[in-house]
Amino acid sequence: MAINGAIQPASDAEKKQVLQPFHLTATGYNLNYLPEYIALRHGFFREQGLDVTVNIPTPWDGVLDALADNSAIMALGGIWVPSMYRDRVQHYTVFAQIANRCPLAVLKRGSSEGFKLTDMAKSTVLMKSGGGASVGLFFKMLLRENNIDPRAVDYVQDLDGIMLGNLFQGGMGDYFITDNLSALAMVARNPNVSIAMEMVAQGDIPWSVYYRETATITPEILDAQKRFCIGLEKGIDWVLEHDAESFRDELAELFPSVPADVAVSVTNDFRNNKMWTSTSVDPQGFARWQQGLADAGLVKEPFAYKSIVDDAPAAAAQAAVKAAKQVK
Repeated sequence: MAINGAIQPASDAEKKQVLQPFHLTATGYNLNYLPEYIALRHGFFREQGLDVTVNIPTPWDGVLDALADNSAIMALGGIWVPSMYRDRVQHYTVFAQIANRCPLAVLKRGSSEGFKLTDMAKSTVLMKSGGGASVGLFFKMLLRENNIDPRAVDYVQDLDGIMLGNLFQGGMGDYFITDNLSALAMVARNPNVSIAMEMVAQGDIPWSVYYRETATITPEILDAQKRFCIGLEKGIDWVLEHDAESFRDELAELFPSVPADVAVSVTNDFRNNKMWTSTSVDPQGFARWQQGLADAGLVKEPFAYKSIVDDAPAAAAQAAVKAAKQVK
């Protein structure tokens, strides 16, 4: 099974295999989730006895409803949600990570030569927000980390990303922050704009994680999570081992609305800049993001790693994948 891509035919062995249903609900469909899509297409989850299916609710916060009514075994999205909800509404436990870097880019009009982050002070920045608060949270954290007061910038961020992109190209604002894939696609179409900064190069952060309601976790769930992580770990390894040019056709099938050259370029950029590392949430990246969330007022103070993250399924998966490689 694949999302928005060609479905791979099951082998005779797979047809005979009894698979455990494993339904995932996700907040979006993004290139930074690529290893999951590769794991689906290449049968890495099926090898673990899991029949992984995915839905993307509208609006995105429907993922929480799917967890609450048990129609989904886990959710994929930003770790800021489990952090914000903890001790207020619901406890969620994060058990794996897919995106280790922020997949955003800053667009400006004209040439980006000589651009400095300090140039953005006293400017108007357009930021999409339809998929949640992550865009604004990360950008304002980046400003604070570089000793720039976020209040020195004016923001337009309560509109749809496509609408904001059109308005930016039409003359609204000074900068536009969107996902890297959309940014490169815009630059490919419009010679009057350029990419001033790719945030994938701005350090580790657990941008996209998998989580579930803490109270509902059982030994059976933990076992399924471990097997999911094995498949995902193999997906990450596969992407890191293959130059994007070598699977251009798959990228074209997965992202048909994006020029193939752009999809290849962004994928290799992500490969080279540690977008995908492993299924484990990095403790240092976690601490950095928690401080950003605290500074933004989403949490009273940064949470400790183990209060939100259970790394056991991911760690066990990595050990299993490593052992399998040694046998080969």
